[in-house]
Amino acid sequence: MADNEKEGGAAADAAEAAPSKKGKLKLIIAAVGFLVIIGGGIGGWLLMSKKGGDEHKQAEAHVKPPSYVEVPEIMVNLQGLPGERVQYLKVKIVLEVKEDKQIEAIKPNMPRVSDIFQTYLRELRVGDLNGSAGLFRLKEELTRRVNVAVAPQQVSAVLFKEIVVQ
Repeated sequence: MADNEKEGGAAADAAEAAPSKKGKLKLIIAAVGFLVIIGGGIGGWLLMSKKGGDEHKQAEAHVKPPSYVEVPEIMVNLQGLPGERVQYLKVKIVLEVKEDKQIEAIKPNMPRVSDIFQTYLRELRVGDLNGSAGLFRLKEELTRRVNVAVAPQQVSAVLFKEIVVQ
């Protein structure tokens, strides 16, 4: 019987030792996995923030401020129905270009630009200028027309300094 107790006691010790070894092993694997995930996340974040900062600094160093060309003030009468009061549009426009050297190329074409703008603006009705959507369409159309007039130069945007409808 003593032998049975020794064998039974050894088996019980082995049974207790086996689950505790498996439990410790699982705990160690989980801790290592957790540390790998956290370390990878921190490492990735450091690499991305360092890389993004370098690109941001390079982008700031290469960006030049745009240049501007003033267009002479334009005042035109707008289209209206017969018998309606005549309404006028007064516009001060600035052209935005990417480089200073484009200014000198555009200035000789300024009479053509003014002519194209006046011709287009005289065909507008007061309803065409209503709201921000109307002004946005006007800006887009003037940009398209000025780029045709000054080709091969390109104007980035037409900017309104003043718009008065009277």
